Amino acid sequence: MEDMTTRPPVPEAARDALEGLALGDAFGERWFPLFRPAPEAHRDIRARRTPEESPWHWTDDTAMALSVHKVLTVHGTVDQDALAAAFGAAYRADAYRGYGAGMHRLLPALADDPPSWRTRTRELFDGQGSFGNGAAMRAAPLGAWFAGDAKEAARQAALSAEVTHAHPEGVAGAVAVAVAASLAAASRGAPAPHGEEFLKQVLRHTPAGEVRNTLALACAVRPDVRPWRAADLLGNGQRVSAADTVPFALWSAAVHLDSLTDALWSTAEGLGDVDTTCAITAGTVAARTGLAGADPVWLQRREALPQWVGEG
Repeated sequence: MEDMTTRPPVPEAARDALEGLALGDAFGERWFPLFRPAPEAHRDIRARRTPEESPWHWTDDTAMALSVHKVLTVHGTVDQDALAAAFGAAYRADAYRGYGAGMHRLLPALADDPPSWRTRTRELFDGQGSFGNGAAMRAAPLGAWFAGDAKEAARQAALSAEVTHAHPEGVAGAVAVAVAASLAAASRGAPAPHGEEFLKQVLRHTPAGEVRNTLALACAVRPDVRPWRAADLLGNGQRVSAADTVPFALWSAAVHLDSLTDALWSTAEGLGDVDTTCAITAGTVAARTGLAGADPVWLQRREALPQWVGEG
């Protein structure tokens, strides 16, 4: 898969991944208990009932992905100090996007002193650094930017992750998602890769550890398994760790690489940290498909991205 050459310009693939990520994020947010209790969510997801409320706001997943995309657009690569500054500025402009506790500690400091990420990120969680899913949730547009170059996507994803996630598992989650999006983007205009082989390609570039181990389990989960059963095995993000989030989201993407809508219904069925799992899945699939085939009602209800995204 990595040697495919039929692909669009890289910035186009990255924008598509960003648009898909935002749609998944906003769609997934609809299934939290704040909006509907779990039994109602399960019923409506399995019946494929689209949430009627509008607008669907996106969360910190999209806010941080926008910062990654902006830095890539300006610099063409991950400039870590510029990314820290972008994260801090976005947080200061709108801190109510659902950021986790660690980011509420870190990002205000980065807004004032971006280079301080080198020490402050390592101070989180009693000096372990974050092993959460926050670096993975924003990584699909980065991977699509480096379409077809999985090795470079992995390297750049690690640079991106390190700004907020010092723990190796937090970095590994971002690497896995970026590689998946790079491979998906490279397959545009060609037949979809087989799901198991797709995941095995991602596995080859994912650093050793819990994320990789669970991703290896995902390679063996059949595509006809009910998504909620796959989530029971692989995790659904409920523990908000990269290892508990990324494998299921990428399994769902891998078995629905030609249908953004099917991929999102599949991922939503796992519930858990459903905005983040849906953001990862949709960002990966949209790196291949764009928004083609997405329900126009969903796109209408989703909160718009900033105008500059379409101008980049």
